Amino acid sequence: MAVSSGSASSHGHGPPLNGTGESGGPAGSGVDPDELPDGLVVADEHGRIICFNTAAARITAVPRADALGRPLEQALPLEDLKGRRWWTLTDPYGGLAIRYGQPERNLLLPGGREVLVSARYIREHPTGPVRRVVVSLRGTEARRRTERSHAELIATVAHELRSPLTSVKGFTATLLAKWERFTDAQKRLMLETVDADANRVTRLIAELLDISRIDSGRLELRRQPVDIAAAVRRHIQAHTASGQDPDRFLVRIQQPLPDLWADPDKIDQILGNLLENAVRHGEGTVTIEVAAGAAKNDEKGTGVTVTDEGPGIPEESMSRVFTRFWRGSKRGGTGLGLYIVKGIVEAHGGTITVGRGAGGGAEFRFILPVGAPAYLK
Repeated sequence: MAVSSGSASSHGHGPPLNGTGESGGPAGSGVDPDELPDGLVVADEHGRIICFNTAAARITAVPRADALGRPLEQALPLEDLKGRRWWTLTDPYGGLAIRYGQPERNLLLPGGREVLVSARYIREHPTGPVRRVVVSLRGTEARRRTERSHAELIATVAHELRSPLTSVKGFTATLLAKWERFTDAQKRLMLETVDADANRVTRLIAELLDISRIDSGRLELRRQPVDIAAAVRRHIQAHTASGQDPDRFLVRIQQPLPDLWADPDKIDQILGNLLENAVRHGEGTVTIEVAAGAAKNDEKGTGVTVTDEGPGIPEESMSRVFTRFWRGSKRGGTGLGLYIVKGIVEAHGGTITVGRGAGGGAEFRFILPVGAPAYLK
């Protein structure tokens, strides 16, 4: 690994490092440590620092000039979360000769600043003396954000599950204890409530499974020909059958449409979520337009636009619409639907955007690439 001018080679503490961590290599043949996103600290066989990159200086708040040439334990006086000196515990130079490093863990710098640290011991031959100790440093901000996101998800799930499960438990206990006291109409009403709350729990569990698959990159698509126009009409019929005024919906289909190969269940999930948002949070006419469009890299695509005439989404909120837990209003929902929609669209290789419609309401538009999968061509 080539060391930049501010590192070891210009301070008399060792030769430049090439990409393998050994000395030598022509100039420019390796990677400049200052180009690395993580902190890199390298100590020689005597435990003195010969490389301290820009990221390491930023993460530790230790100037490079103060670190180079100093013993590792002095320049980086790390402690574990119990206050024990980490270099004393691990003893890279005098410890077991079969060790090749330390896995990543949370450690503390002076002042209680937390960092993620991993180490690699470089030996010329197995069980030989340590010639280099390579230390990687990362800030904990990204991990903290992930932990907060997981905590928020757990809190949201607990809240969303508590209400329907309390209802289910209450009604079933009441029916079991006092079945004879209720009329058939009362029993039907309570059972319909239990059924609706059970469906709510089922939807939430399905959302959680989708989030897990999206976040881990394991969302499976079963592509087949999809009639997107027919799918839109089917969703409109479902809304009108549940009591919505048919005049509230305006559908525009620009024929001819290119052949769309997609997962029909996932397309239903996208359309269902966008239409539900427009009906619940918007006002006036809900317009659905389907037309050919250009997908990524100017590929042929099919675009669907859903627009309402409500108050719309504030400009400052548009960048957060597709994040977890974003809610356009206080009126129900977990705030997970649009996050899942974006994940499904992108899994198809498409794009989705949000803006303001001509009538002032919210406008969601997604474009999916069309054409048969490669294995059918």
